[in-house]
Amino acid sequence: MGLLLLLTSTLLSSYFHPGIMVDAQRIFTIRDITLSIEPSTDVVRGTNVTVRCKAIVSSFGQEVLSREYTIYKGNNKVYTKNSSTSEDLLYPLPDARVSNTGKYHCRINIKGEEMNSRVEKLTVTGLSKPVLHLDKDVFSEGEEIMATCTAPGETGSIFFYLHEGNNVLREGLVNTNHFETKFRFSRVGIHGIHCKYTVITMPDSFMSNESNILSVSVEELSIKPVLEIFPQTKIYEGDPLNILCTIRNLARPDNIHLYLSQGIKLLSSGNTKVNHSIVALASEPGDFECRLEMGNVAKVAAKTVLVTELFSVPTLTMSPAEVFQKERMTLTCKSEIASERLNRGELIYTLEPDSPLTPLAPGVFSGKALLYDFNYTCVAKAKGIVKRSETLTVCPKISVSTPKISVEGKAVLGQPFKIRCQSDVGSLPINYTLLKGYDQLGTISVRLPQPALFTVTITKPEEIKEYMCEAKNNHKNAPLSQRLNATVIEPLMGLTLTVTPHLPEISEGDHLYLICGTKGTPPVTFKWYRVGKEQPLHTTTSEKNNTDYQVPNLSKAHSGTYYCEAVNHANNIVRSEEVTIEVRLALWKKAVIGGVCLLVVSVLVVGSVLYFRSKRVRVVRAAVSVWSERPPEAANDEESSVVSSEPDVEYTEVVHPQPAGTARVPLRKGTDTVYSELKNPPHGAGDHHDYGSVVYAELNGKQPEIGHHPPEVRNHLPVPVD
Repeated sequence: MGLLLLLTSTLLSSYFHPGIMVDAQRIFTIRDITLSIEPSTDVVRGTNVTVRCKAIVSSFGQEVLSREYTIYKGNNKVYTKNSSTSEDLLYPLPDARVSNTGKYHCRINIKGEEMNSRVEKLTVTGLSKPVLHLDKDVFSEGEEIMATCTAPGETGSIFFYLHEGNNVLREGLVNTNHFETKFRFSRVGIHGIHCKYTVITMPDSFMSNESNILSVSVEELSIKPVLEIFPQTKIYEGDPLNILCTIRNLARPDNIHLYLSQGIKLLSSGNTKVNHSIVALASEPGDFECRLEMGNVAKVAAKTVLVTELFSVPTLTMSPAEVFQKERMTLTCKSEIASERLNRGELIYTLEPDSPLTPLAPGVFSGKALLYDFNYTCVAKAKGIVKRSETLTVCPKISVSTPKISVEGKAVLGQPFKIRCQSDVGSLPINYTLLKGYDQLGTISVRLPQPALFTVTITKPEEIKEYMCEAKNNHKNAPLSQRLNATVIEPLMGLTLTVTPHLPEISEGDHLYLICGTKGTPPVTFKWYRVGKEQPLHTTTSEKNNTDYQVPNLSKAHSGTYYCEAVNHANNIVRSEEVTIEVRLALWKKAVIGGVCLLVVSVLVVGSVLYFRSKRVRVVRAAVSVWSERPPEAANDEESSVVSSEPDVEYTEVVHPQPAGTARVPLRKGTDTVYSELKNPPHGAGDHHDYGSVVYAELNGKQPEIGHHPPEVRNHLPVPVD
């Protein structure tokens, strides 16, 4: 039971631990691996050093697992060993050297499972002294020397240096402890040489001490080049020179070469002798060289020859210093006589290339300047010697043309503006002068192809025509421009707003004109505004000083306060005074209202008349009883008369009071309602009151009590009341 628990625990732990391996035979885990350096991590050269790798492995069973050890120095493998024991791995470094310095670590591998140790650094100090060896110590000039530098007992990558004093003769990197090289000395004499080395252990390096110093004797060869030049003294230009280059103490002619040079120019070459002839020139270098080359040996013989000039290099000048196109000029060519062997009459001057200039005297040429730039060179000749002057470039100046005067931008009255003055052609610099009338206002010197700009201010438009400008680029001509002809922009002033029709007469339906006028230079931009609105009602640009804004078919909604603004190229904004417009009613509306008023008055008057007439009828009928008896005849006559004479019938509601003295007719309590039919008399019968009446009486209420008297009934109509 205990063994089963152990196996289960081991299996579970191996599932979570990468250092545990499970197979059918055994179970193990790599617990730790360490690397140590013995006897110390810091040792001196020659110490026996051991790198120990120790691993702690736990396994199930008695059999020791096979394991692989690997020792690393930096990232490089330096040692690998397989072991079937649990013993430590030992990597010996006997007689340690500086090349063993580095960082070490080890790795163990058991059936694919690995573990690395920590890194330990080994430092070995002390290098052996290098040893220098030469195959011999005496050499002939140009002979090759073999040198060997050795670093006894050192290993690894070693960089060797071979020195003569502080100068490095040779250097090289090798993987051995010795370095061989060949070299030659370029000069004879005694030379002291030594060597040293550097052991490279990335990323460090260690420098050794210097080796022993060896003396090398280089003996000169007896063979020498010889240079001879004839004549040997007082050489003048034009004299022939004979140059001879030979060899002295020539033992054997094999592998020998001679080279004859003048400055950097090779004149000739040969094996044992070179002969060359030239004409002596003061302008060419007088340094001659005879060079002997034999294998790796080179010897030189040199001489400098002084050549006396017959005449100097000519100089070419022009008079005057500045010349304009087609103006006369003079070129003078002159050389100085430097030797008594030459007469001035022997010196001849010419110009190159050929030109239309005429010779006036030796070296003097005159004529007109060309229309374009031209290069002249003076050539002086004497005794076969030819000398040329430096090239003189004649650049004829171009006379300035009549300048053009104009306004730069715009000319605004009372404001500063610029006047532009420029000539189309003319050599720079050009001086431009501005004049008002004939008074000079200022001068500007222009050295680049650009106009001259003058700033002025005018107070009257006619002043603009008083300006002129003058251009000058030499002392002769100074052309004058025409008078300035330009538009002067007058700022706006006195802006007015005129209303048509006149303000008191503006009515609905009228065609309104808002006329804005000002003084100033057009074009003018006009804007009309209504107080209370930020945006203009209308904007227009006019070529005149006035224009209008029209509002057709006015209404009451157009009533308000208006003003206008104007601006021109002077960029000054002017504003008119505000005008208040009150739109009145249209005439036909006034007429309609008047008619309506008259109609209302007429209706009121007619109603009043009818009212008074109806009141008169009620008074007349007040005395008539609804129960009165009238004679039939009279009633019929009256009724007939009424029917025949009054065709119009009018119904009037009359309220009759109840008289107190009537007892015949019983009355009801309440109000009696009487409907009377009245016939109006015909027109023209003003005093005829004989008309009849039909009275319909409706008695409402109860009958009056006994003791009340019926109203008194009259048999005749009452007198009409006017």
